[in-house]
Amino acid sequence: MNTNDDRPFEDSIRPDDLPGEGTVPPEDVRKDEAVPGVLPGTLPVEPGEPVLGDESGRGEGVGEAKEVEGLSQGQIVWRRFVRHKGAMAGLGVLLAIALFSFSAMGIGPIRGWWQYSDNALATHPMINNGAPTITLPTWLGGTAATLSFGDHPFGQDNIGTDNFAAVMKGVQTSLLVMLVLGLTALIVGVVVGALSGYYRGKLDTGLMRVTDLVITLPVIVLGAVLGKLLSAAPDKFGWSIETRIAVDAAMPLLLGILLGLVLWPSLARLVRAEFLGLREREFVDSARVAGASDWRIITKHILPNAVGVIIVNTTLLMSSAVVLETALSFLGFGISAPNVSLGNLISINQGAFQTRPWLFWWPGLFIILIALSVNFIGDGLRDAFDPRTKRIPSKREMDKALARIQSESATAEVGAR
Repeated sequence: MNTNDDRPFEDSIRPDDLPGEGTVPPEDVRKDEAVPGVLPGTLPVEPGEPVLGDESGRGEGVGEAKEVEGLSQGQIVWRRFVRHKGAMAGLGVLLAIALFSFSAMGIGPIRGWWQYSDNALATHPMINNGAPTITLPTWLGGTAATLSFGDHPFGQDNIGTDNFAAVMKGVQTSLLVMLVLGLTALIVGVVVGALSGYYRGKLDTGLMRVTDLVITLPVIVLGAVLGKLLSAAPDKFGWSIETRIAVDAAMPLLLGILLGLVLWPSLARLVRAEFLGLREREFVDSARVAGASDWRIITKHILPNAVGVIIVNTTLLMSSAVVLETALSFLGFGISAPNVSLGNLISINQGAFQTRPWLFWWPGLFIILIALSVNFIGDGLRDAFDPRTKRIPSKREMDKALARIQSESATAEVGAR
């Protein structure tokens, strides 16, 4: 008797045994009748076993697709962002710090509510040997009925300067440098990365070599050199008194621009990578065939699809800018008098750490809060723009979901009977 045991496994299978065109599925799979708890065209499952892909979102991506159905891309990103607890906490803290500092010290000609907002470095009579006059309420472990600031809530230095006014002014300076640096790095990085990624060729090679050159330079050293040159420019070029005053007033703005011209290469590399991938997509080819110019393709078709990477990395870059400006000011190469910065305050008061530690604590606290808040916002934006990042549910949430699925399956089984 001829058996097919010696033939390979592939040869022992007849074409009729394989599902394909013209084949008839089994009778139980071909039924279209609605079975409780079973999707049409699928095999029944055991009671209590999760059904993948149903309307309750048990299948991978199905629940999320139902949830965002009918929403635009901006609305989807916003919903994901507001659900990120860390990002919301960081945004709230950052807005509170900005509102508190600008309302206390004012903006430009607008005077703030703090009594010493006219001059943050003015000296005052020493009170309580320079110790902080802030008093906490009893429910926070203090001795007063309500929160009381007093005349100098953050204390005074050895010459009587109000530390609260100086710290609030330093917060304003740090926020201004952070925003200007981020905007400068955003403009330069996006332009260089977009041109390099879209046109490629010799232009790409030239721009990337310049980018590699800037990356190889130590940021702290280059920033210190630029900051020192900026501070020494009035004396070197013999500027007038009016010009010196204008330059001193614009020192945070100029420092932010100079540091932004140093920190753009990382963003340019990421934008270039995005453009290299997006320029080969079908919608770009369609726009090119329709006669769209390069400027329109870059700004209207490719750039909006790369905005996620740009926003996230710009936010994280602004976080590092706070620490960089603090380090430069601490070393004496950044913001200097008559301007005030948090790093400059730490540098001035480092000798009083043993006798008046509050002069060191408050600037350091606000530096940490600003840097962490911007980092948390960046993490939230990254998770919102990237649909591949999903939050891992806790064990309690998994147990509740499993109990709900089992209850629904039991109800469906009872209804089927």
